[in-house]
Amino acid sequence: MIETTTQQPTIVRTERGLTISGTRITLYDVMDYAAQYPRKFIQGLFDLTEEQINVALTYIEDHRAAVEAEYQQVLQEAEELRQYYEEQNRDRFAKIATQPPKLGTEFAWEKLRAAKAKREIRV
Repeated sequence: MIETTTQQPTIVRTERGLTISGTRITLYDVMDYAAQYPRKFIQGLFDLTEEQINVALTYIEDHRAAVEAEYQQVLQEAEELRQYYEEQNRDRFAKIATQPPKLGTEFAWEKLRAAKAKREIRV
Protein backbone atom coordinates (compact mmCIF):
# COMPACT_ATOMS: atom_id res chain seq x y z
CA MET A 1 0.00 0.00 0.00
CA ILE A 2 1.38 3.39 -0.96
CA GLU A 3 0.88 6.10 1.58
CA THR A 4 0.57 9.64 0.28
CA THR A 5 0.44 12.78 2.26
CA THR A 6 -0.96 16.04 1.03
CA GLN A 7 0.44 19.17 2.49
CA GLN A 8 -1.36 22.44 2.53
CA PRO A 9 0.45 24.98 0.38
CA THR A 10 2.26 27.67 2.33
CA ILE A 11 4.64 30.50 1.66
CA VAL A 12 8.26 29.65 2.47
CA ARG A 13 11.46 31.64 2.28
CA THR A 14 14.03 30.11 -0.05
CA GLU A 15 17.21 31.41 -1.65
CA ARG A 16 14.93 32.83 -4.35
CA GLY A 17 12.79 34.76 -1.84
CA LEU A 18 9.21 34.18 -0.74
CA THR A 19 8.07 31.08 -2.62
CA ILE A 20 4.90 29.00 -2.86
CA SER A 21 5.77 25.69 -1.17
CA GLY A 22 6.28 22.80 -3.53
CA THR A 23 7.03 25.10 -6.46
CA ARG A 24 9.73 27.41 -7.76
CA ILE A 25 7.17 30.21 -8.14
CA THR A 26 7.95 33.28 -6.05
CA LEU A 27 5.43 35.78 -4.80
CA TYR A 28 7.25 38.33 -6.96
CA ASP A 29 6.38 36.25 -10.05
CA VAL A 30 2.73 36.36 -9.00
CA MET A 31 2.92 40.09 -8.23
CA ASP A 32 4.20 40.80 -11.75
CA TYR A 33 0.80 39.68 -13.04
CA ALA A 34 -1.60 40.27 -10.14
CA ALA A 35 -2.30 43.93 -10.89
CA GLN A 36 -3.26 43.32 -14.52
CA TYR A 37 -4.62 39.80 -14.83
CA PRO A 38 -7.38 37.77 -13.18
CA ARG A 39 -6.66 35.08 -10.65
CA LYS A 40 -7.54 32.23 -13.04
CA PHE A 41 -5.08 33.51 -15.66
CA ILE A 42 -2.23 33.62 -13.14
CA GLN A 43 -3.19 30.19 -11.82
CA GLY A 44 -3.05 28.73 -15.33
CA LEU A 45 0.11 30.58 -16.28
CA PHE A 46 2.08 29.13 -13.39
CA ASP A 47 0.17 25.81 -13.29
CA LEU A 48 -0.90 26.38 -9.68
CA THR A 49 -3.73 24.70 -7.83
CA GLU A 50 -6.64 26.72 -6.50
CA GLU A 51 -5.18 26.38 -2.99
CA GLN A 52 -1.74 27.58 -4.08
CA ILE A 53 -3.01 30.71 -5.83
CA ASN A 54 -5.29 31.48 -2.88
CA VAL A 55 -2.42 31.12 -0.40
CA ALA A 56 -0.17 33.34 -2.52
CA LEU A 57 -2.70 36.12 -3.05
CA THR A 58 -3.88 36.00 0.57
CA TYR A 59 -0.29 36.22 1.83
CA ILE A 60 0.39 39.18 -0.45
CA GLU A 61 -2.76 40.93 0.78
CA ASP A 62 -2.12 40.20 4.48
CA HIS A 63 1.52 41.31 4.35
CA ARG A 64 1.26 43.93 1.62
CA ALA A 65 3.76 46.48 3.01
CA ALA A 66 6.53 43.96 3.76
CA VAL A 67 6.06 42.02 0.51
CA GLU A 68 5.94 45.21 -1.55
CA ALA A 69 9.13 46.51 0.08
CA GLU A 70 10.91 43.22 -0.60
CA TYR A 71 9.55 43.17 -4.16
CA GLN A 72 10.98 46.64 -4.79
CA GLN A 73 14.34 45.40 -3.49
CA VAL A 74 14.18 42.42 -5.85
CA LEU A 75 13.37 44.71 -8.80
CA GLN A 76 16.23 47.03 -7.91
CA GLU A 77 18.72 44.15 -7.66
CA ALA A 78 17.51 42.75 -10.99
CA GLU A 79 17.98 46.13 -12.65
CA GLU A 80 21.48 46.48 -11.18
CA LEU A 81 22.38 43.02 -12.50
CA ARG A 82 20.95 43.84 -15.92
CA GLN A 83 23.02 47.02 -16.11
CA TYR A 84 26.16 45.23 -14.90
CA TYR A 85 25.91 42.47 -17.52
CA GLU A 86 24.96 44.91 -20.24
CA GLU A 87 28.15 46.87 -19.49
CA GLN A 88 30.24 43.68 -19.27
CA ASN A 89 28.97 42.49 -22.65
CA ARG A 90 28.83 45.83 -24.52
CA ASP A 91 31.98 45.13 -26.57
CA ARG A 92 30.85 41.58 -27.33
CA PHE A 93 27.44 42.79 -28.56
CA ALA A 94 29.09 45.45 -30.73
CA LYS A 95 31.40 42.84 -32.27
CA ILE A 96 28.51 40.46 -32.95
CA ALA A 97 26.50 43.25 -34.58
CA THR A 98 29.27 43.86 -37.15
CA GLN A 99 29.48 40.21 -38.22
CA PRO A 100 27.62 39.10 -41.34
CA PRO A 101 24.74 36.67 -40.87
CA LYS A 102 25.56 32.98 -40.89
CA LEU A 103 25.27 31.21 -44.22
CA GLY A 104 21.78 29.95 -44.87
CA THR A 105 20.04 32.50 -42.63
CA GLU A 106 19.85 35.34 -45.17
CA PHE A 107 16.19 34.65 -45.96
CA ALA A 108 15.20 34.71 -42.30
CA TRP A 109 17.07 37.98 -41.70
CA GLU A 110 15.44 39.58 -44.74
CA LYS A 111 12.01 38.47 -43.52
CA LEU A 112 12.79 39.98 -40.09
CA ARG A 113 13.91 43.29 -41.65
CA ALA A 114 10.73 43.45 -43.72
CA ALA A 115 8.54 42.79 -40.65
CA LYS A 116 10.35 45.51 -38.69
CA ALA A 117 9.98 47.98 -41.55
CA LYS A 118 6.28 47.18 -41.85
CA ARG A 119 5.79 47.68 -38.12
CA GLU A 120 7.67 51.03 -38.15
CA ILE A 121 5.43 52.33 -40.94
CA ARG A 122 2.32 51.74 -38.77
CA VAL A 123 3.78 53.66 -35.84
